[in-house]
Amino acid sequence: MTIASKPVRRKPKPSPQKKKRSKKPVKSRRTMPNWVRNLLALCVVVWFAIGFYYFFVRPYAYRWKPCHGSKSYGVCIPCGYSVHGIDISHYQGKIDWHKLEENREANFPLHFIFLKATEGGDHGDTTFQRNFSLARTHGFIRGAYHYFIPTTDALKQADFFIRTVRLDSGDLPPVLDVETTGRRSKKELQRSVKRWLDRVEGHYGVKPILYTSYKFKMTYLDDSLFNAYPYWIAHYYVDSVKYQGHWDFWQHTDVGSVEGIEEEVDLNVFNGSVDDLKKMTISQVH
Repeated sequence: MTIASKPVRRKPKPSPQKKKRSKKPVKSRRTMPNWVRNLLALCVVVWFAIGFYYFFVRPYAYRWKPCHGSKSYGVCIPCGYSVHGIDISHYQGKIDWHKLEENREANFPLHFIFLKATEGGDHGDTTFQRNFSLARTHGFIRGAYHYFIPTTDALKQADFFIRTVRLDSGDLPPVLDVETTGRRSKKELQRSVKRWLDRVEGHYGVKPILYTSYKFKMTYLDDSLFNAYPYWIAHYYVDSVKYQGHWDFWQHTDVGSVEGIEEEVDLNVFNGSVDDLKKMTISQVH
């Protein structure tokens, strides 16, 4: 006979007391007054409008002006110039030279072409040799230019251009394209540019043409010694050249549309007659 054991009664565990959370005073959120919000929105709109005008409208406003003169190649042609030309590089892609030659008989015939040959100390334009040869074949007065890199030794750049470009009688003088300072001081830049010009002049026996914008020349190449070189001025979207000194070529737009070239192209005028242009070409090569 077994004796049944009594069930052990367990005392219930005391439930843990919940900690009373202290109620923090709720801070009231301050809302911006409507007039302040509207004022800030208005300021943003005004600054955006000013920035848009300064960077996108003002530089190109000339495009939208009515053309009171003659229009050709998709732009308003500067008045008073009869000798027109273009400058090209690999950016213009493959050129249909037969169609391009037809522009020699247009209302504003193209007489000359400048072609990019070199850049810095070792970068040659991939289309130069072919296009330089075809330019002469199709009857254009041709010229070659070098894009100057201020951080690269000037003599190295000059010698690279000389090795790349063989100029013949009837070609325009070599061109130095200077557009940046490379963070060089004004005096350093001027010395470097002069070294290139001297080296190239010594080889070809003719003073090179100096290409740069109106503002760049007035700021960095305003020394009188650079006035001895033929000047090719880049000055876009203006009715006339504001430069007070002598200039020979004016690059007046970079959005020309020329038959035979699919991409937009720079358009130029020569400050003189066709005979004057021919007199400027090289008579004999050293």
